[in-house]
Amino acid sequence: MTTVLMYADTLRSPELRHEVAAPIIDPFLYAEHEDASYAVLSQLDADTARAARPDLRIITPEELGIDDLLAAGTDGEAALLELAVRACQGLGVEQAFVPPRFPLELADQLRDVQVEVRVDRELFTTRRRVKSSIELEGIRRAQRAAEAGMSAAARILLEAEPGEGAVLIDGEPLTCERIKAAIRIAITECGALAQDMIVSHGAQTAIGHERGSGSIAPGEPVLVDLWPVDAESGCFADMTRTFVVGEADPELLAWHGLCVEALERAVQATRPGMRGRALYELVCDLFQAHGHPTQLSKSPGTTLRDGFFHALGHGVGLEPHEAPNVGRSQTDELVEGDILALEPGLYRSGFGGCRVEDIVRVTRDGAERLTGFSYELLP
Repeated sequence: MTTVLMYADTLRSPELRHEVAAPIIDPFLYAEHEDASYAVLSQLDADTARAARPDLRIITPEELGIDDLLAAGTDGEAALLELAVRACQGLGVEQAFVPPRFPLELADQLRDVQVEVRVDRELFTTRRRVKSSIELEGIRRAQRAAEAGMSAAARILLEAEPGEGAVLIDGEPLTCERIKAAIRIAITECGALAQDMIVSHGAQTAIGHERGSGSIAPGEPVLVDLWPVDAESGCFADMTRTFVVGEADPELLAWHGLCVEALERAVQATRPGMRGRALYELVCDLFQAHGHPTQLSKSPGTTLRDGFFHALGHGVGLEPHEAPNVGRSQTDELVEGDILALEPGLYRSGFGGCRVEDIVRVTRDGAERLTGFSYELLP
């Protein structure tokens, strides 16, 4: 059996949170060895970990000699690393696979005592592709929070009125900052956290991950991209909508229609065994047929600033962007249980852009859409 080691906290390590679905703020050693799972945990976190993983075998710091180490004046951080080494020696670990973010300091100490550690990115990526029931429910809650935030944005835009050079609400220019504040309140009320978001307008909407700021003008695109995290599970959702207050530019209307069509085509084609590259090509073919450049039609070595200049999507779970890739990569084949964010978009530098995004779960014979929110351009 493959021996696995991780050393991290579960708030910042998605690999470890996938195995121990509990919020543990301090780093600890987790090991899978000879058909059993172990964790070196103090009494502060042992019961929390056991509640999440009843089969987890707890090794206490006292069993490994923490009292003697501290009494001898060993630094606290150094003592914890020494406990991890002693635990591996006590379990009889001779070689193990670790995730890419495994601490180099601990890896060096393990090698010093003839424990071979090797990074295996694919192993840990594959383990996380199919979500646990806890993660799936967390993603659903995060998505409900995202939709509550999107509804808050849409309500403000609906109440706003086109003015002379600016969209007005309560007689004042409507800003991206005001919309973001309303979104944060709505998401928080749903038990999620809006750590970051995009609410951009006008030419800002064509600048990739530009977060957005300032006053909104009538007729220009307002792009809202939300990826809240469920506070209980640590799982994310991801969704995007584009809005306009006032009369939309005919070009923007055409783009929006194409993006919604592209999203629908991608969802309908999603199934196990489909390569992310194939979904991406399907959307690129549609956009290219209507005269829009894509990453597949551009000249190699050039940077695309207009048209469809990014991937179609990505996995979502304990990170907002994770495997599988739904873009130019030739390697990722969809599997049942994958959660995908699909986000076709069209842009023109200096003018603006349009994007719509849903998340779907790959099922045995297709895809389940987890997003349930209108695509209306005019709120």
